[in-house]
Amino acid sequence: MALLRALRGATWRFPGQLARQSSRTARRGERPGGEELSRLLRDDLAPAPRSPGGRELLFGLSPCLLALRAARRRVARLLLQAGRSGVRGERAELLRAAEARDIPVLWPRRQKLDALCRHQVHQGVCMEVSPLRPRPWTEAGEARPGDDPQQLWLVLERLQDPRNLGAVLRSAHFLGVDQVITSRRNSCPLTPVVSKASAGAMEVMDIFFTDDLGGFLQAKARQGWLVAGTVGCPGPEISGSSEIPITSCLEFLWDQPTLLVLGNEGSGLSPEVQASCQLLLTILPGRQLPPGLESLNVSVAAGILLHSICSQRKGKRGQHLRDPQEPSATAEGPRLPQHPGLPSGSERERQDGG
Repeated sequence: MALLRALRGATWRFPGQLARQSSRTARRGERPGGEELSRLLRDDLAPAPRSPGGRELLFGLSPCLLALRAARRRVARLLLQAGRSGVRGERAELLRAAEARDIPVLWPRRQKLDALCRHQVHQGVCMEVSPLRPRPWTEAGEARPGDDPQQLWLVLERLQDPRNLGAVLRSAHFLGVDQVITSRRNSCPLTPVVSKASAGAMEVMDIFFTDDLGGFLQAKARQGWLVAGTVGCPGPEISGSSEIPITSCLEFLWDQPTLLVLGNEGSGLSPEVQASCQLLLTILPGRQLPPGLESLNVSVAAGILLHSICSQRKGKRGQHLRDPQEPSATAEGPRLPQHPGLPSGSERERQDGG
């Protein structure tokens, strides 16, 4: 009996605790994260690499370089892989920036960096840094609808996969989203994995949070903003039961400040948040789809939806392609400005390398 009690106690303290929580969730009919999250590899949701003193280990060339440029993190030290053939390009810029700020530089070997980063793709560059955290949305500043009819805020409810979040942030930054708001509860934090998946865009973006997403959306609607939620490809049963208009993103006319709301990877928008939406946007497929393929990954859907909206933007924001009739600036032809989320030519070949 003593052995049985000990076994029960041991099981209850570790796997039993998970089983108890899962059974409670099942009784409530909930699916935390939905089916998509349940299929994720364990490594995808692994804790972020941590260093002593509450610091975390940022890895990858673009995240580290953009973090140094943005100067929003405290940097304890820079780690550059020893034995690489020379220090050129962005690595040389990293080294110069670290030396200018008196940041210690260490030169560990590849095996040590692999172990520190838990075998993530680090490209021979890591930094021990203070964490980045989203700020309260009240610090985002008041944007009145009359100031610019084509303002676009991206609102994320309960995104939990760091790679999805990073990919969404990268697209949002590239396409010109004005602000990003996340729900504070049940959302992925701004980890180094998110930064790497965003190609460093997370390091230069302002990201805000709210504790009451439904209340936030209702308040913005009263100020004259359009709250546009998102939904998967609607079947007849969804279209008939929804009281909120559903329209294709290709037919959406962007003529007023808009909040685009994306939901959880598996379960989508919560009923409370969906009820706060005035319109639901969807992406129509190009063919008849079998069961199980009716929806897209949230980061892919975000890119399509944002591009369909932002392509309607009037006036110039950022650089555009040169008129082909204009003389080129160099013999090689016009050069496009380097986007911070994209690798340079010298680094692109090594983007997925060690």
